[in-house]
Amino acid sequence: MSDQPLWALTAGQLAQAFAAGRATPVQALEAVLERHDAVNPLLNAVVTLDRAGAQAAAWASAGRWARGVALGPLDGVPLTIKDNILTAGLRSTWGSACYADFVPERDETPVARLRAAGAVILGKTNVPEFTVQGVTDNALFGPTRNPWNLSLTPGGSSGGAVAAVASGIGPLALCTDGGGSIRRPAAHAGLIGLKPSRGLVPRRHGFPAILDAFEVVGPVGRCVGDVCAMLRIIADAGEVAAPPVGQRIAFIPRFGEAPVDPAIAASVAGAAERLAGLGHGVERLDDFALAEPVNAIWSVVSETGVAWLLDAHLKLGRDAPVQPGIAAMAERGRGHSASDYLGMLRTIEAAGEAFEALFSRFDLLLTPATAAQPWPVGQTHPEVIDGQSVGPRGHAVFTAFANALGLPGLTLPARPGPDGMPIGFQLIGPQGSDDRLLALGAVYEQAFGGFPMPVVSGGKD
Repeated sequence: MSDQPLWALTAGQLAQAFAAGRATPVQALEAVLERHDAVNPLLNAVVTLDRAGAQAAAWASAGRWARGVALGPLDGVPLTIKDNILTAGLRSTWGSACYADFVPERDETPVARLRAAGAVILGKTNVPEFTVQGVTDNALFGPTRNPWNLSLTPGGSSGGAVAAVASGIGPLALCTDGGGSIRRPAAHAGLIGLKPSRGLVPRRHGFPAILDAFEVVGPVGRCVGDVCAMLRIIADAGEVAAPPVGQRIAFIPRFGEAPVDPAIAASVAGAAERLAGLGHGVERLDDFALAEPVNAIWSVVSETGVAWLLDAHLKLGRDAPVQPGIAAMAERGRGHSASDYLGMLRTIEAAGEAFEALFSRFDLLLTPATAAQPWPVGQTHPEVIDGQSVGPRGHAVFTAFANALGLPGLTLPARPGPDGMPIGFQLIGPQGSDDRLLALGAVYEQAFGGFPMPVVSGGKD
């Protein structure tokens, strides 16, 4: 077994140790809990810890491994659940005072599948209110900090999840991605993040779907193998395909005139060169504008959803104590008409046809995962990228189109920036090509290695 501490091992390494009798799930959990107690006060990644429940699950798993009847590769592996995914008997707040004391009676489908596979659920990770912002902060729990630099955000909305995984609070996290909420934070933390194809991971018994089917559940981990292992449990899918050979990859360095941080641009261009060196056909596409119509209508989706949710609370006679930014979103959402929403759907339909034509020429698309590096805690978004002023989603231009069109997307670590901070690139495929993305990701990881774990350091603001 590796000489690394148990909390630093991947899920695959833990399963090997359990099978060989070199460690038990109880020992692994003890190590992860000690790590949590040491670093979570600095990070604020886990907001609800189920110490007793995790210990009971670890003991049960240890018994199965001892009897040779383990339930699979995640039996006994500690992991976290994003706080917008319902988890039976465990506070699930969605980052909002509206649900501050809500404890669901049953698991959402992916959580139930993980429990049935023997996974040890540590607790819930922090999110922005209603998971509609790209930074992880809320009035209930405060901000989550990036383990690579505590003065910076890990992004959002899966910021708590990536901070936990990157720092050793479990090797995997169950997350959601409604507009890039898995892929961008994974890039900011040096992790692997998969947004599955629409419909691949079933969701029932959860919070209201305010982003409709644009939001999907997916895994975040430190290696591709772990992400594959979780996907096989939570998804209606089979084994990962054989490594693809000679893929036709469209390298898209920017969307229209939207700015990209120079360090990100250079790192992602390097990833394109690496993929070409592995024998894939990589063609650079400049002046790319196919995603711009989708980015332009994204506010209709999120603002209408928030307005509907708060109005539903009010109709039931419940208080809706939300942060000012969320209240402003709801007010804007009430101003959108049915015609606006129908127009949004027609825009997505047209974009789908355009991307279908693009995928007749290319197997995969390669883009940056995010246009900006992490920004200071306390700011909702970077206001300037490469010298240009940008709005709240200026950092997020590369991700939402995949949600609108139901496409799978995989974030992988590229070379770090000059300051040592992680940088990620994104691979997008046609709907249903999740296995191809993961197979290519595994080959890339094997050839060039993963990203190291951070030393949790840096001063609080």
